[in-house]
Amino acid sequence: MLRRYAMIGSLNMLLSVALGAFGAHIMQARLTPERMATYETAVQYHMAHALGLILIAILADKLADRKKVQWSARLLFTGMIIFSGSLYLLCFTGFSMLGAITPIGGVAFLIGWLMLALAARR
Repeated sequence: MLRRYAMIGSLNMLLSVALGAFGAHIMQARLTPERMATYETAVQYHMAHALGLILIAILADKLADRKKVQWSARLLFTGMIIFSGSLYLLCFTGFSMLGAITPIGGVAFLIGWLMLALAARR
């Protein structure tokens, strides 16, 4: 479990840095200021939750409730895909309906962090 979350978190950090640089150097000239702010939000949440996965990797063998730890990691990763992914796609395609699914990713983040807190409580 430790290696898997460390790898997924690290690869997502790499991806978030690459997408952040891509946005700053290429997309900035192509996006409206509002869409650029959306893109920056996607990168910020992507990066923060990739670090969250690395945190889970560090804590995984220290917390007794492994099921909650696993669910925490799954939900953070799912949240990154849905929340940040939908915002990236919205910015790349302009398809505004993608913004309707973004909150689902936000809920996944919230529940993921709650699962980690519950795992740490024991």
